[in-house]
Amino acid sequence: MVWDAWGVPAGHTPLPEQIRGLLGQVFGVSGPPAIRRDEGDVPLRPPVLSADRRAGLAQVVGDEHVSTEHAARLRHAGGKSTLDLLRRRAAGPQDAPDAVVFPADHTQVAEILGYCSEQGIAVVPFGGGTSVVGGLDPVRGRFETVIALDLRRLDALLDCDPLSGTATFGAGVTGPQAEQLLAPHGLSLGHFPQSFEFASIGGFAATRSSGQASAGYGRFDDMVQRLRIATPTGTVELGRAPASAAGPDLRELFVGSEGAFGVITEVTVRVHPVPAVTAHMAWSFPDFGAGAAALRAVVQAGAAPTVLRLSDEAETGLNLARSKDIGGAPVSGCLAVTTFEGSAAHVAARSAEAAELLRAAGGTELGPDPAQAWEHGRFAAPYLRDALLDAGVLCETLETATTWSRLAELRTLVTTALTEALTAQGTPALVMCHISHTYPTGASLYFTVVAKLLDDPIPQWQNAKRAAGDAIAAAGATITHHHAVGADHRRWLPDEIGELGVRILRAVKREIDPAGILNPGTLLP
Repeated sequence: MVWDAWGVPAGHTPLPEQIRGLLGQVFGVSGPPAIRRDEGDVPLRPPVLSADRRAGLAQVVGDEHVSTEHAARLRHAGGKSTLDLLRRRAAGPQDAPDAVVFPADHTQVAEILGYCSEQGIAVVPFGGGTSVVGGLDPVRGRFETVIALDLRRLDALLDCDPLSGTATFGAGVTGPQAEQLLAPHGLSLGHFPQSFEFASIGGFAATRSSGQASAGYGRFDDMVQRLRIATPTGTVELGRAPASAAGPDLRELFVGSEGAFGVITEVTVRVHPVPAVTAHMAWSFPDFGAGAAALRAVVQAGAAPTVLRLSDEAETGLNLARSKDIGGAPVSGCLAVTTFEGSAAHVAARSAEAAELLRAAGGTELGPDPAQAWEHGRFAAPYLRDALLDAGVLCETLETATTWSRLAELRTLVTTALTEALTAQGTPALVMCHISHTYPTGASLYFTVVAKLLDDPIPQWQNAKRAAGDAIAAAGATITHHHAVGADHRRWLPDEIGELGVRILRAVKREIDPAGILNPGTLLP
């Protein structure tokens, strides 16, 4: 990906004039887009890596796989949150790892961790680089040197078992690579988070990723069958069967551990045959409450589609701004998107059952076009975020989850907290929300926030995020549904798991990473 924005250059397009005009009316933003610097002009803090330590790393992976070059360090200087990009674009020297190391396999990862533990070198595991919660910040802490451990060379399909419906990947395999490797076997992973194009299998596991098709295929942690993990004190291999009663499931210590307990090097996941049929249908509901009740009815009846999403009124208006009429029915209220995948008989039966429930709950069919349009552009939203930043507009997201009975209250509390925190700083704010993932007992809420960038935008968003996080905690909801903890959410973890829970995690950390080299500043408060 490019160093100061999301994705690749081909995905970046300027804002249409009508959108720029709207931004001027709402936020008072005008003028040409910001001029972005050339990466060669970005100063980095000088690397702190002695010749002896560089030689020690090179002895494991080969000299050509240890880089202290400016471009490599800059591209591993953090993730892709709005705060990351604001820091990246700021003047002055940038924090970056002292070196980037590219191991080839599990053995080399384990040897690097052992060496770094002995030498007191901090290690930040790096997959696709898509973290939006500060999970890849090159934090030194008490260490003089920090390296990024880039897993891109662990990019193979190591085993495929169509009979059991499983596949084993190296941790560096990206989402598109996984689909390409499975295609000759007639299989698909079916995990499509917004980061799909760039994020890695290891990253999916380490952050408890949840894809847009999770209603049909489950979260990534549901898919994980086996893990191989390198730690500074040895290798851990977990998962012998689809289910086990052999004590607590230790896979749960590493799925979601964000590189703080070890480096996931191999992941065995559940896969499925490529769907024979895919059907799309969009629905409108008079308001968000009616739409949420409809989604709940579908999920609790066991008729959930592969994809099931609901946008609130503000997000619906933005997404359909260019469409006055879809499927013969005027679009108003809230838009829901459904996708069904499987055999022809399965899709026909499941879509008919879901349609009956949605219709009974007050839904109006809009035809397939809005759902297909959403699917076509579902990975493009971060590019819009970058174009807004260039235009002087803050755009950031956050997510949470709670039970159905508390969903409406949570949405109100978080929306109010964000709006009040931003307007108190002197800028109007637009807060949009959608239900991104559903469960029989509850759902996740995904918020998108748009406001004018102030002269000092980093504390501007930090203040708003703190207000939203406090509202989430006060409501008894989770501080993160699928973005992970990283550095941004650590302050709220004790509230969610309790002080004893934090001590348990710290005890695990001490046992497998006694020198504390793994991803300092991430996960543990």
